[in-house]
Amino acid sequence: MTPPRRVLVARFSALGDVAMAVPVVYGVCRANPGTEFILLTKLPTASLWVNPPANLTVVGADMKKQYAGLRGTVTLFNELYHRYRFDAMADLHQVLRTRIMALLCRMRAIKVATISKGRREKAALCRTKTVSSPLPTSAQRYEAVFASLGLATDTRSGSVLGAEGSSPALFADISSPKLPGERWIGIAPFAAHSTKIYPTDQMEKVVAELSARKGTKVFLFGGGDTERALLSQWASHYPGVKSLADRRHGFAKELALMASLDCMVAMDSGNMHLASIAGTPVVSIWGATHPAMGFTPAGFDAAHALQSPLSCRPCSVFGEKPCSRGDMACMNAISPSQIIDTIDNLLNGRRF
Repeated sequence: MTPPRRVLVARFSALGDVAMAVPVVYGVCRANPGTEFILLTKLPTASLWVNPPANLTVVGADMKKQYAGLRGTVTLFNELYHRYRFDAMADLHQVLRTRIMALLCRMRAIKVATISKGRREKAALCRTKTVSSPLPTSAQRYEAVFASLGLATDTRSGSVLGAEGSSPALFADISSPKLPGERWIGIAPFAAHSTKIYPTDQMEKVVAELSARKGTKVFLFGGGDTERALLSQWASHYPGVKSLADRRHGFAKELALMASLDCMVAMDSGNMHLASIAGTPVVSIWGATHPAMGFTPAGFDAAHALQSPLSCRPCSVFGEKPCSRGDMACMNAISPSQIIDTIDNLLNGRRF
């Protein structure tokens, strides 16, 4: 199969899914230097694609105003086609917008490859609660899309930032550079749904324990108003703790800081995937959702994933359903000491 010359790659959201696409797309670009790639995403996630390969153009589109609705989607497609003249489309999202674009491609005899999301398998896993083997990861599903277009893949775990993208100069207004012998630990205690969030009163105990350690700095990651208030409270109460939720720093700065972390503690959330593309090992905490669903980050290590072996798990693919038991036993069964022990195991196994 002759590989295409120019490929339109579409993935609009969500943050974690876009982040999981970054190492895959960069790897495909590396493996196919003679092919040009045009990555289409929403405006807010365009800045996530730091240090892109030379044959990748990132287009951030305003899908709320400028290209809203059916008319906006058609307009956007026509503008992209007339500018780039792509001869293939890799649909990594499979939502209404990308389906419309795929239809427009087929009307022009442009080859289209679309992701298989595995909805039935994921629903069956929630229904049967039988985890015999993990489902394909999102990264593997993305790779399959490119492979069906005749493109080689080259996914490697580790940072995609490069030396320039991980420079301490980028986060100078957040923190001074890391000192020799210091250990920097990130904590991202929130997620999109409450069933994926470890109890904050218990997570505070983790923050307190790490704060008390000599030579350890803790960086707190979060977003919304409620998150900002809580993280600011922790940062003011415990020495050596810094909240990044006080204002928007942007992906470039936060990713550069993440690259300097020795470890990130995160839920099944976007920050788990951001840390992964920064090359930072992650201690992940799982509640209603399950790693076997395939939403694990690049370089995922099951030894550093905390989860409770309950018969009711997984109860949700994305965590949007309320706890059927009403007690969130999956999260409450994980103790702060388990989290601390897992952090220590990870740190002690690393080479500094």
